[in-house]
Amino acid sequence: MAIPKMVHYCWFGGKEKPEDVKKCIESWKQFLSDYQLMEWNEDNFDIERLQYTQEAYAVGKYAFVSDVARIEALYQYGGFYMDTDVEVLKSFNPLLEAQCILGMEEKEYVATSFMAFEKGHPLVKEFLNLYEHLSFLDEKGKIIAGTNVAKLTKMLKEKGFVQENHYQKLENGIQIYPKEFFSPYDYINCHYNITENSYCVHHFAVSWMSKKEQVKKGIKKRIVKILGPEKMNGIREKLKR
Repeated sequence: MAIPKMVHYCWFGGKEKPEDVKKCIESWKQFLSDYQLMEWNEDNFDIERLQYTQEAYAVGKYAFVSDVARIEALYQYGGFYMDTDVEVLKSFNPLLEAQCILGMEEKEYVATSFMAFEKGHPLVKEFLNLYEHLSFLDEKGKIIAGTNVAKLTKMLKEKGFVQENHYQKLENGIQIYPKEFFSPYDYINCHYNITENSYCVHHFAVSWMSKKEQVKKGIKKRIVKILGPEKMNGIREKLKR
């Protein structure tokens, strides 16, 4: 079995796609012209099936609904999943013979903004099963902290993954690539590290963040533009001491 030429993405909430999202999708069409694009939304994904997605949708946290929708799609069909703020830089054809392709992002976590699987891969099934028993809200109606990135990384660590930025191969053909391949944007220091190995870049629009967190992110970007990423990183390291 191999990874099919299919790209899944999610768009819940019914709003018009902004120009930066449209630009990213155009890059998919440019470099993956013979791939089938499949949008998952309220019309073709059963939000009511799980408590987690019901609760996330009810409070307008659509990015967390997509956490489940993406892995259901990958399990049922196989293919590639990308967040709508991922820009493709070259064809994915060299990856098609694999069973599972993942990549690291900052702090050596495994990204969920880009994932590729053959149909019915056991890791996706395990990931999906995790959500069968989760709630999005606690008893007081507050959001339970935790990201799908942390969940996936924890699962992989149990299979022998080491949080270091180098290529690793685990059971069932799971391949995990360094950051430069699928997530060459350093969102901590706000700069790009794109190389000839980069297939795509995640721009980290972080729609799931609160307004306050998004404002802080914008301020940090402006500071980095003034100081430069190296000086910003140096300041960060000094503050850790």
